[in-house]
Amino acid sequence: MKSMTGFGHAEHHDDALQASLELKSYNNRYLDISVVLPGFLAVLEPEIRGYIGGRVKRGRVEVVLRVRELAQNVRVHIDAGTVAAYRDALQRLREVGGFNEPLTIEHLLRFDEVVQVEKEREIGDYRAVVFELLERAWAGFDSERDREGQATVRDIRGQLARLKTALQAVAAVAPQMEEGLRHSVRARFAEVLGDEVDMTRVYSETALLLVKYSIHEELSRMESHLEGLDAALGDSGAQGKRLDFLCQEINREVNTVGSKSFVLDISRQVVEMKDALENIREQLRNVE
Repeated sequence: MKSMTGFGHAEHHDDALQASLELKSYNNRYLDISVVLPGFLAVLEPEIRGYIGGRVKRGRVEVVLRVRELAQNVRVHIDAGTVAAYRDALQRLREVGGFNEPLTIEHLLRFDEVVQVEKEREIGDYRAVVFELLERAWAGFDSERDREGQATVRDIRGQLARLKTALQAVAAVAPQMEEGLRHSVRARFAEVLGDEVDMTRVYSETALLLVKYSIHEELSRMESHLEGLDAALGDSGAQGKRLDFLCQEINREVNTVGSKSFVLDISRQVVEMKDALENIREQLRNVE
């Protein structure tokens, strides 16, 4: 099991290039990948997204790449047609305005289009550096997610033990609740009818109440869900959605037991189960 929060960082330094890459992730219901790259490396974004998407199932993941070029191969291009056009326009302006100032190269260099500088970059070389950084950053990032995930599992298992203990306590008290129902029905019939009690009617009414208030089915389903929860904690891969679903089902059974119960000991255990379950669900918000 992995946490949805993690951090990884890697750096590269050589005579021509300094680069750093950060990986950060946060809780999110779905997978959301954000990639921030220098403009000239935007072509690598789909591949980076594919790398992350193949390894992460849920969470918001941010990838930030910073690059500083120490040595650059540049190509300077002079557009002769543009130079001539600006030159003629400035010469005409000089004549129309009656200026005596001579036309110089400094006047032409004020126009950005006259001299164009292009950086010559081999994207394949940058790609090798970027993905080497990504691999190293991922190693630290994933290790932290594993570490936090194991801590979360330990906490959830502690809460799961509370749930199992409370369930056992409820199962032990459940027969007392049923016996209390039987006694209550017989006592009311005797109070109203005295010695003329029709035991067939008593048994019928008791059976109806037992069907209405029995919690055996809820306890059986809850035990099954707890076993499923325990097993999922030991499975690898993204288990967050499955665990959340199991918690919803357990919560439904706990609520049903609470609504049927009129025994104080059971009500106390229902409160205990609700508290443990809420603690588990809080932890699951950070599980992939």
